[in-house]
Amino acid sequence: MSEKLQKNYSNKNSIELPKALLKEIENVTIEKKLSESQNAKLEEEIKKRYINSRLEPGEVVGIVAAQSISEPATQMTMRTYHFAGAAGIKVTYGLPRLIEIFDAKRVPETPMMTIYLKKEFNSEDEAKKVAEEIVEKKVVNIMERVSLNLNENSIELELMDKKRTGTVIKIVKEKIKDLKIKEKGDKISFIVSGEVEITELQKIKEKIINTTIGGIEGISNVLVRREGENWIISTVGSSLEKVLLLKEVDARRSVTNDIHETVRVLGIEATRNLIIREALKTMQEQGLDVDIRHIMLVADIMTFTGEVTPIGRYGVAGAKTSILARAAFEETIKHLVKASIRNETDNFQGIFENVMIGQVIPSGTGMFDLVAKLEEE
Repeated sequence: MSEKLQKNYSNKNSIELPKALLKEIENVTIEKKLSESQNAKLEEEIKKRYINSRLEPGEVVGIVAAQSISEPATQMTMRTYHFAGAAGIKVTYGLPRLIEIFDAKRVPETPMMTIYLKKEFNSEDEAKKVAEEIVEKKVVNIMERVSLNLNENSIELELMDKKRTGTVIKIVKEKIKDLKIKEKGDKISFIVSGEVEITELQKIKEKIINTTIGGIEGISNVLVRREGENWIISTVGSSLEKVLLLKEVDARRSVTNDIHETVRVLGIEATRNLIIREALKTMQEQGLDVDIRHIMLVADIMTFTGEVTPIGRYGVAGAKTSILARAAFEETIKHLVKASIRNETDNFQGIFENVMIGQVIPSGTGMFDLVAKLEEE
C-alpha cells in the first residue's frame, strides 16, 4: 500500500463519507450502544472500505460490469414458478426474466403488481375488498350457459345473477356495435343482422363472453398475503395507472414489474430503480451475489437518454459508434457492408476494436501517451 494511501486511511478528514452512510453509522452506534472509541473505530473501518470501493482512473467499468453480471448468470436456471395459491399460473424467473429485463421487453411474460395499502386501510378485510374490486370480471365469469341460435343468427346468454342483466347489455352494446339485443325470459339474445357464417357467429360469441364488465382490465388474478405488518395484494396482470387512482392504495410503495408501463406512468427515474430492483432480485433469488453497482451502471446506460433502451443489437450494443464493435456483437456482415457503403470511419476509441487489431486499449495506463524531453549531449 502506498504511503499516500496509508495517510488517507489514518487521517479522518482526508475523505468525506456520504450523508446516508454517516446516518447509518449513527443508527448502528445508537442501536449497539457503542462507546466513543468504538464509534471512531467503526467510522475509520468504513472509510477504509469506502476508499477501496472507489474506482481507479481509467478502469473499464463497462467490461467489469458485463463480466460481473453475465458470469453468474450462466449459473441461472431456465425455469418458471407456479404462482402461490393459483394453480396453473406461472411466473417467469431465472435467466428468462433477466433477459426480459435487460432486453426491455415490451410486454413481460408474466406482468405482475405488488400493491401496498395506506395505513388506514392496512387490514385483511380491506385488502380482500380491494382485491375483489380490482380483479377483472368478464361475462364468462358470471354466465350460466351460452348457445348459438342458427335460426335467428343470434347468441343466447343466460346469467347466474339475473340482476346483472342490465349491466351486461349496456357494456356489450358499447363495445360491440351492430348487435340487436333482446331479453327472452331469463336469456339475453344478441342478434346479428344479415347473413353470417357460423364461424362469424362463433367469433362474436367469443367477443361477448370475453367482454370485461367489472374490475380492472388486464388483472386476471389476485392473491392477498401478509408480510410483517403489511397486507399486500399480488396480482397477475398489470394496470398501474388505474390501480394508483384507488384511494386505498399506497402509491409510494406499489410497483409493477412492467418496465414500459413504469416509464409511462411514473417516469424514467422510477424505471431506472425498477430495473435495478428487478435484476438484483432475480439474481438473489437463485443465490447469486452481484454487487449492486454493476447493475446500477447497466440501468443508467439503459435510461440515461430519457427513454428505455434495451441492451442488444437494436439498443445499446447496436448504437455504438465503432463499426468493428458493432460487428463483433451480432450481424457481422451486415454492419461491415453498411459501413463500407456509407464510407464510415472507425477511429478506434473504444476497447473492443483496439483488442481486435492488437492495439493498446485506451484504458488504464493505455489512456496516456508518454512524452519525454531528452537532454542533448
